Amino acid sequence: MTMVAAQPRMTLEQFLRLSEKKPPLEYEDGEVTRKVSPKTRHVVVQKWLVEQVDRGLRRRKVAMAFPELRVTFGGRSYVPDVSVFGWARLPRTPGGDWIDDVYQPPDLVVEVVSPGQRVSRLVRRCLWYVANGVRAALLVDPDDHSVLLFRPSALPVAARGEEAIELGDVLPGFAFTAAQLFAALRAD
Repeated sequence: MTMVAAQPRMTLEQFLRLSEKKPPLEYEDGEVTRKVSPKTRHVVVQKWLVEQVDRGLRRRKVAMAFPELRVTFGGRSYVPDVSVFGWARLPRTPGGDWIDDVYQPPDLVVEVVSPGQRVSRLVRRCLWYVANGVRAALLVDPDDHSVLLFRPSALPVAARGEEAIELGDVLPGFAFTAAQLFAALRAD
């Protein structure tokens, strides 16, 4: 019989003193895990979402999207695939300089399912996000061509094909369909 040594649990403060790694480490309930390295489809979806937010909302000073930004709040430290902050909540100093260490929940978080990731773990994470200050979370599954939209105190809503992902209450003027998002996966 093989004995496996238990990993010592770590505090959030201890975790935040660790040096950054690639792929990044994440902290949840005393456990440290390594984020799954993104594959091409994952990056394409991530890039499309960042470009859509920035094209439609950044120029109007409504919101800005950040890929792979570490956010620490609610006792956890994650690196969502995309974090979106409304303009008034951008992680900046009163003088307008960017803050490197973000300790506030984004307005929107996007997690993209990567090969080998368990969807149930990402569902739990999205539920945690909206229970801890994130106004909306999207779980994008490139294999299933579906998007789950999570909101506080509401059941998740699934979108496929021409069904809209409506985020106007979180990001005014921002909506897209699942088909528009997944069209980015075709190299036309």
